[in-house]
Amino acid sequence: MKFGVFDQNDRSGFPLAEQYENRLALAELYDRLGFHCFHMSEHHGTPLSTTPSPSVWMAALSQRTKRLRLCPLVYLLPTYNPARLYEEICMLDHLSGGRFEFGIGRGASPHELDALGIESAKAAKMYAEAFEVIQRCFAQDTVTTTGEFWSLNDYAVEMKPLQRPHPPMWYAVGSPDSVVWPARNGMNVVCGGQVSRVRAISDRYREEMASAGLQGRASPLIGVNRYIIVGETDRDAHELGRKAWPAFYDNFIKLWRKHGTQPVNAKLPPSFDQLVESGHAIAGSARTVTQILSDQVALGGLNYVIGSFMFGTMPHAEAAASIRRFAEQVMPAVKAAEAVAA
Repeated sequence: MKFGVFDQNDRSGFPLAEQYENRLALAELYDRLGFHCFHMSEHHGTPLSTTPSPSVWMAALSQRTKRLRLCPLVYLLPTYNPARLYEEICMLDHLSGGRFEFGIGRGASPHELDALGIESAKAAKMYAEAFEVIQRCFAQDTVTTTGEFWSLNDYAVEMKPLQRPHPPMWYAVGSPDSVVWPARNGMNVVCGGQVSRVRAISDRYREEMASAGLQGRASPLIGVNRYIIVGETDRDAHELGRKAWPAFYDNFIKLWRKHGTQPVNAKLPPSFDQLVESGHAIAGSARTVTQILSDQVALGGLNYVIGSFMFGTMPHAEAAASIRRFAEQVMPAVKAAEAVAA
């Protein structure tokens, strides 16, 4: 059982330099407290992210942490020249001392791609072509390819990652059917949603691994993302969430509202209370959070929990206090409960 962090780093209202420094300080805290991995998103042209370049942010984190693993979740492959991204992955793996991991995707918002001049209708094809090129770079010393979107002419693969044959990979899944490909390729996965859907996804993942003859390998991580606040009391945690969430939701929905549309997959409610009721958020004292999270881990068949601890207008000091309570009180209790259940 492991615990990670997910941070959109959405607009908080603070000056960017201050926000960046506060987030870097939190990364140092995650590192000291024993979190497994730091994950971040990639978004463009939206206040949902103030760190639109994952590689730049990962490079900064690599110099401020020692043990914490680092993982963009995900790189939006249609926005990259795949050879250039491969080079960045290699650099980050060496800069971090072999702590780098990466997720791949095509993007959840067509509006972000369209704003960058990328036809969102072609994103799936671009994603597949880019990933194939990246895989070839990991495996070959030179690459020549002529694709629909990218071409390489005798490209010399001068760098290889520190972790061979490549850093661990991640894939975000939204349904049981979407786990087939990552399961058969031994990739780590993360999902959201209610526990019943999460269980269907984790069961299907293990079934697909077994059918591919991979059950003897080290178990990939099957994770769920949850917004988490640990207060001194249940009331304190819920009040903090109610204050911070509206700004985050406005950042999340702004681009969709601009275009008169709604998110297709990643849907979130406008109120923090609704978020808690749906199971997407867990807020309360350490005891309350432990009980709820232990139940979700057992019912969901999970071995990884990714917590979003900082969002919207949440003050840095209160986020840091919540994170400490989670690491010092909740994490060991959930691990103990999971060990007993096993």
